[in-house]
Amino acid sequence: MEIEEIYKELKLKYGKPAGQWSFWCKRPKTFQEKERVIIESILTQRANWKNVQLTVDKLSNTGKLSLKEILNCKQSELELLIKSSVFFRIKAERLKIVADYILNKCGGIKKIKAIDTDSLRQQLLSLKGVGDETADSILLYAFERAVFVIDEYTKRLVKEKNLTNNLSYGNLQQLFETSLNNKDYILYQDFHALIVINGKTTK
Repeated sequence: MEIEEIYKELKLKYGKPAGQWSFWCKRPKTFQEKERVIIESILTQRANWKNVQLTVDKLSNTGKLSLKEILNCKQSELELLIKSSVFFRIKAERLKIVADYILNKCGGIKKIKAIDTDSLRQQLLSLKGVGDETADSILLYAFERAVFVIDEYTKRLVKEKNLTNNLSYGNLQQLFETSLNNKDYILYQDFHALIVINGKTTK
C-alpha cells in the first residue's frame, strides 16, 4: 500500500485528529501555545499522556507554563511541579536547557523563523536529552516545519504494511517525506497524529 493511500485511509477512519492532537494540530498557534507544545514534548518522553496532562495543569495553575517561568523557576521547585511525569529530575533539567536555548540563544520563538530547518534541527539535537523524535516533534508542531516525526507507532505501522525492513529513524523519515508529494507541515502534523491515534486504538 502506498503511503499516501494510508493517510487517506486513516483520515477516512478517524477524521480530524482529536484528543491531545486537536491542540497539537491547532493552526495557527499563539506563541504561548507553541511554548506549551515544546514543554509537552519534553514531558511526554517515556511518560503516560494522562500524567503529562496532570503536570501541564499543575504548571498552568501555578503560572509556570511558559519557557520564561521554567527558566526562572528553581530546579527543586520545578522538579516538584512536574513529578507526575516520571523522570522528573532529568526532565526538569531538560526543560531548563531547552528554555535557555530558545530564549537566550535564539532570542525567543519569534526569531526562530529566521533559522533554516536543517540548522535548527541540528541545534536542537545538540541539546542534552533531545533526540530525533523530540526535536522533530518541536520542529513540526511548535515551529511548523515540514519534518515527519517517527515514533514507535509509525514503526509498527511500517512493519504491519511491510513497507521496508530498514526501521532506522532516518530511513523511515526519508520514506515518508519522499513518498508524500505535498511537503506541507499541515499534512505531516495530521498524518503523524492519525498514526498515533490508530496505534493506540488498535494495540
